[in-house]
Amino acid sequence: MDRKLLSIIIPCYNEEKTVETIYATVTDVMTNGQCDYEILFVDDGSKDYTEQKVCGLAQKDRHVKYYSFSRNFGKEAAIYAGLNNARGDYVVIMDADMQDPPALLPEMISTLESGEYDSVATRRVSRKGEPMVRSFCARCFYKLIRRISDADIVDGARDFRMMTRDMVNSVLALSEYNRFSKGIFGWVGYRTKWLEYENIERTAGETKWSFWKLLAYSLDGIVNFSNVPLMISSYLGILMTFISFVAIIFIIVRKLIFGDPVSGWPSLVCIITFVGGIQLFCMGIMGQYLSKTYMEVKKRPHYIIQKSNDEETEKNK
Repeated sequence: MDRKLLSIIIPCYNEEKTVETIYATVTDVMTNGQCDYEILFVDDGSKDYTEQKVCGLAQKDRHVKYYSFSRNFGKEAAIYAGLNNARGDYVVIMDADMQDPPALLPEMISTLESGEYDSVATRRVSRKGEPMVRSFCARCFYKLIRRISDADIVDGARDFRMMTRDMVNSVLALSEYNRFSKGIFGWVGYRTKWLEYENIERTAGETKWSFWKLLAYSLDGIVNFSNVPLMISSYLGILMTFISFVAIIFIIVRKLIFGDPVSGWPSLVCIITFVGGIQLFCMGIMGQYLSKTYMEVKKRPHYIIQKSNDEETEKNK
């Protein structure tokens, strides 16, 4: 019986301190394992020596392939590039910072080989070591998106996930430019087993995800997988119209019955400011959806590969 091939996708951005560690650990786990394997390092336009170190690994180990972007396109583009170039029967995505424990790979492979599941995903059961504000906001985001989206997104879910070839092909069929992988994985469905583990801190370097980057990423996820914000803006418009109508009736009745003069300009300024704020808020929501549509119709490539040791790779996708 032919051995299965496992493709291990590792997106990298300024990870010169960790790529050799993750390579050594993954190689140690996979040597004499259940599967043949290939390691796909996707360098997302790093500004340090990540590319040089990955090239060195590829020169001494035939299992290693690298794909170096012409600039920084973002982690989502790196994941998509890895999925596009992975040839394995099973495909796993993991970070280069060792926060995704390679020791789980054998268990994930065994789960898929049982045929009971199509995907093995991981989630953190704790956020030890993270700032409290960041942890609180993350939990709120997962609760919110689970309620307003039709995608199954689990609290604490990581990108560390192993999938069968059928599921990978389904994910690749969603070639949208504005990608939110956690939502895409949940949207395509398939039978998924969740593995839980305690949070693991980075072995070296610093996280590339600031609070504001995570906030922007969260907003992208909400816009990409829910039309609830548009419904909220519509309901706010209806509500404000109703309130304005009631206020007009009230002012007319008060004038006719009591002869009271209309209130002065401070109250008028407050009302105009409030209504104007609501209008700008709703326009901002619609603008987000329009901007996503604008980027989709331009049909720009998700990434551009400048260098690679894989002769069959697609330079632009």
